[in-house]
Amino acid sequence: MFKKRMMATSAMVLILGVLSACGTAAPTQDAVNKQSASPAANQKKVVIYTNSGGEGRGEWVQQEAAKKGFDVQIVQAGGGDIANRLIAEKNNPVADVIWGLSSIDYEKFKKQDMLEKYRPSWTDKVDARLNDSEDFYHATAKQAILMMYDKNVYTKETAPTDWPDLWNKPQYQGKYAILAPGGGTARTVLVGILMRYKDPNGEYGISKQGWDELAKFYKNGYQLKQGEDLFQTLAKKEQPISPIWSSGIAGFEQDYNMQMDIVSPKIGVPHVVESVALIKGAKDAEAAKEFIEWFGTAEVQGAFAAKFSYLPANKDALKDAPQNVKDIADAVTVQDIDWKFASDHIEEWVQKVELQLKK
Repeated sequence: MFKKRMMATSAMVLILGVLSACGTAAPTQDAVNKQSASPAANQKKVVIYTNSGGEGRGEWVQQEAAKKGFDVQIVQAGGGDIANRLIAEKNNPVADVIWGLSSIDYEKFKKQDMLEKYRPSWTDKVDARLNDSEDFYHATAKQAILMMYDKNVYTKETAPTDWPDLWNKPQYQGKYAILAPGGGTARTVLVGILMRYKDPNGEYGISKQGWDELAKFYKNGYQLKQGEDLFQTLAKKEQPISPIWSSGIAGFEQDYNMQMDIVSPKIGVPHVVESVALIKGAKDAEAAKEFIEWFGTAEVQGAFAAKFSYLPANKDALKDAPQNVKDIADAVTVQDIDWKFASDHIEEWVQKVELQLKK
């Protein structure tokens, strides 16, 4: 069973968390404080901005990197908030390396000339379709952004089969959680819904029907408040349906003694490709390059995948990925999404949600 495979895996986290893997709230001062392992005098300092450092992942990277001579400092927040902070600092960058986020963000950074080209030696171990063809960013992991539900409340027969079921069928209204739009997972859910209604003549490229459907999504779900933790909210069992990044399921089940299953819509589910990139103007570009070179290797990515239930992009690291992660990858199909179109419009979409659709 899906559950048995999930529980057999060591806990992790994520896509997405959140959060969580991908982050759900705007960065508070505590959230963005730099976490740093105790540095030795000869260690190379690298500042990393990420939405993927929660649930012990950032600390693990710090500890492992310290063994290789790096003093890694982590700034962790939701994906959208990390992206906004990087853009605000682009003329005087604090970060040396970006880790996590999504292709939407990296394309935005490329347009604003915020990244430095760098091609690590492990690039050829990653599917070329996942990497930037111009070598501004390279994939480290894949995350499916899913809908999950409590198996003690729904069965395969009674659970929703796709996102529109949530707001169009009365039995699910009020029963699903909605993430704050600042995080990467929330934005990917938004993209997955709106891309069904792409219309070049519509507002921000989306048809009126699409905006009407999204309005119902927000009206009929429980919207998490600023700073409210997704997992703690789900543990109250008032909203048995929720978005989730794929690497977050097993850890949530174990930590909160829950039994969850996932929905596999016929249209597919959006996948976030997490990457790593060198910031243009990094304080120590050579140290940052050395970190990226180390971080993307099969040895490091395999160990990271095994501990945190990630699906690594490095093909040589796949053998170390937990079976439950491979099972999820096999259970869902990839939704066809025009990520460039999404990147061009995501800020407009989020602004419309914030100003007009959120309660």
